[in-house]
Amino acid sequence: MAIHRLDLDEFDEIDYYLLAIHTSLEDYRLAYFINQKLPINLSKSKNEIHAQTKEGEASFSRFYYYDTEKALSWNLIQNKNEIISVSTNDFQNLFSNETSEVSTTIRLLPEFKKVDFFLKIDNSDEAMNFSEIQQKLNTIESIAAIYAVDTNKIKSKNNLIF
Repeated sequence: MAIHRLDLDEFDEIDYYLLAIHTSLEDYRLAYFINQKLPINLSKSKNEIHAQTKEGEASFSRFYYYDTEKALSWNLIQNKNEIISVSTNDFQNLFSNETSEVSTTIRLLPEFKKVDFFLKIDNSDEAMNFSEIQQKLNTIESIAAIYAVDTNKIKSKNNLIF
């Protein structure tokens, strides 16, 4: 009888390209400017990305476009989100009901603390000129920096599966 083995490294192939974007723009404004510069039509996705951490649960906004001609999926993903948790004061006296709100910043990819958004391009098997995309996005005035992320250095790759 033959023994069949699966090589799990076959499933670890990364088939996406990731751009990190530093900007002070709101997510919808950034999507609008990207739509103007590139031949895509990012629109707000109903499926937000949820992440659970020890501080609480956060939802990250997502803008999505699927290019049927090139079979590419474009995702603009928020990296930072503020959650407000209500905590009670541990040192309260017997008759006081003091509560305080604590704001905590949660990141989708914690190893990229300064990145505001990611532009993820899935199924990028086709030859694309990513430096041209990067140059076009650099012309948006409110973008401070944009650069390619080495996907091999991402520790929390599971957060990019959606």
